[in-house]
Amino acid sequence: MAAENPHRCSLVRRMRFFAALFVGVAVAATLVPPAASAASTVPLFDRLAALQSAYPGAVAAVEPGALVMADGHRIAVDDGRQKDHEAKLAAADVEDMLSQIYPIGTCDDGRPPERNFDPGRIRDDAVFRALYGATRQAAEADLVAVDWFGSKLPFTRGGGADAALRAVAKDLVAEPGLKKYLVPSAGTFNWRVVAGTKRLSAHSFGAAIDLNTEFADYWLWSGGKPGNVPRHRNRFPKRIVDVFERHGFIWGGKWYHYDTMHFEYRPELIAIGRLAEARGCPRS
Repeated sequence: MAAENPHRCSLVRRMRFFAALFVGVAVAATLVPPAASAASTVPLFDRLAALQSAYPGAVAAVEPGALVMADGHRIAVDDGRQKDHEAKLAAADVEDMLSQIYPIGTCDDGRPPERNFDPGRIRDDAVFRALYGATRQAAEADLVAVDWFGSKLPFTRGGGADAALRAVAKDLVAEPGLKKYLVPSAGTFNWRVVAGTKRLSAHSFGAAIDLNTEFADYWLWSGGKPGNVPRHRNRFPKRIVDVFERHGFIWGGKWYHYDTMHFEYRPELIAIGRLAEARGCPRS
């Protein structure tokens, strides 16, 4: 019997995941009608379930207090520490990583984010290393080439991320008016820390792409400081953002500490955002 194509399998898993998500959100919408109520929320259990569903080959189970990874090791959900925003960025646990809900669909009001609202910018390093590789060598070993408007970009196949980026390119290539924003790409895989920090970037795992810097805006470039970003700016069309989100990517332009050329593969945050959309649009 011929061996199964791993890329086709990852695409099939992604299609099943998003189909299940659509059904789940539809059911949730009938049971919990949208309302601007303080009681509306997405419990941590649902957020952890979304994380497991997004990466079924990597997250084997969710147990009380821990994620059980495919290799059997456990990652604590809550380290028991109370943290402000900067402390969460510096040393996030899983609960911290999922604490802010990425706004999508009707929950996206288009207004600049509130102070320190950075859904997805808070990352648990242990989770990323388990998903994509604990070392540079391990992360590099899981990279594949993805065609991006004639260029070959290295991107991780972990969690089906490569298939997701191919789907984004397929959708966007049909709209030639957007190409100037998309190429040349400013990069994908780059094992490095976030500027001015000791935290590994999502680029270190090949799970993020930066678009054309000609149209990019970044909070540090505007003279912002941590927790004090005086001006939010964006020049990328919403259509590009919508396509990326459809395939499991979040956009750095929805962060208070904005990075508008940055997209990273975070299907769990898109799933949680859809649950929130059905439950009154809570942000945390």
